[in-house]
Amino acid sequence: MSGCGNSRMTEDMFEDGFSSITNIDISRVVIDQMIERYKDKPTLIWQEMNVCNLDFPDETFDAVLDKGTMDSLLCGEGSTANVQKMAEEVSRVLKPAGVYIVISYGVPDNRLSYLEKDEFSWSVTVHTVPKPSVSAAAVPEAGGDANSVHYIYVCSKGGDNEEA
Repeated sequence: MSGCGNSRMTEDMFEDGFSSITNIDISRVVIDQMIERYKDKPTLIWQEMNVCNLDFPDETFDAVLDKGTMDSLLCGEGSTANVQKMAEEVSRVLKPAGVYIVISYGVPDNRLSYLEKDEFSWSVTVHTVPKPSVSAAAVPEAGGDANSVHYIYVCSKGGDNEEA
């Protein structure tokens, strides 16, 4: 999980059966907190690392999950160059049939230009999921306006990403 922060997503994935998850974040404070919080789950790895300069060998991972990391980089100085470097690094560490999953607030018109580059050879599909709501009566319909959904970009390396 790139840019894991202090999200519960890794814990939720662990509870759903994903037992070996490597998590990185640029914040030493966050990584130390997560190491302490999940010390009873030794298969969850927590490392301080910059997603634009990954310290992993080529073709290490079957999947890389990005929950808002691209969005965060696009809010900072040097955003375009940083997102390009992150995408290059993710492509490098993915196995030949690996998948990069980006969960984003960004609409396809703004995000696909970073993901659909020839150099990555990714087959990219876009999905939407309704944003969580506090009221059952206020549940938005998927595919609605950009303020009511999260976008999930599934980037399959070296192959098609056709739904079964």
